[in-house]
Amino acid sequence: MLDFIDREVIPFVLQMYDAVGYVGVGVAVALETIVAPIPSEVILPMAGWKVSQSAADPSVLEPLTGLPWNIPLAVALATVGSVVGALVGYAIGAWGGRPILDRFGRYVGIGASDLDRADRWFERWGNWAVFLGRMVPLVRTFVSYPAGISRMPMGRFLLFSTLGSLPWNAALIYAGFVVGENYPQIEAALKPFEYVIYVVVIGLALLLFGRWWWNKHRHAPPVR
Repeated sequence: MLDFIDREVIPFVLQMYDAVGYVGVGVAVALETIVAPIPSEVILPMAGWKVSQSAADPSVLEPLTGLPWNIPLAVALATVGSVVGALVGYAIGAWGGRPILDRFGRYVGIGASDLDRADRWFERWGNWAVFLGRMVPLVRTFVSYPAGISRMPMGRFLLFSTLGSLPWNAALIYAGFVVGENYPQIEAALKPFEYVIYVVVIGLALLLFGRWWWNKHRHAPPVR
């Protein structure tokens, strides 16, 4: 997994940042907010890393402004991306409802279990689910759909989405800035634990599959 992130994900994100700078941060976060193709735990620290590179080497510039990368603009564009992605999810929920998500969601990585989790979260916390959910991995990607289905007032949805996304984005970008050029040392330190991570991820996948199988079959009528 670490090898995949190192070989595929990080180079892709960095190439996008080198090409379109802050806009790339916003686009990547918007996509993550809709369908989570790349986790924000990777996208945002890499933006912080670009800031640290600019601080260490003044020749490293954000391509669109021609100025050094800085944290406030990176956080601002990430938050804009979060809100845009959240609005897309809200619109899908409001106009298509659960049927369209159940029918087509699997093609973009949105499973029924993800939607069920977001529904439970929304039922438990109400409108605050949007604010709190923006700071919870996995939930943050899917909580917009039940908000749209329930037709949560748009102004409140935008406010809570912004307030919830801002601290999450700022924390991860700042973490990437602090790590900075120490990333190779951190990667080397994690390398001995790579197989442990594989085992944990596979174990969680099997656990989730077992839970799905059990929920699907426990209410099934007996075969005669």
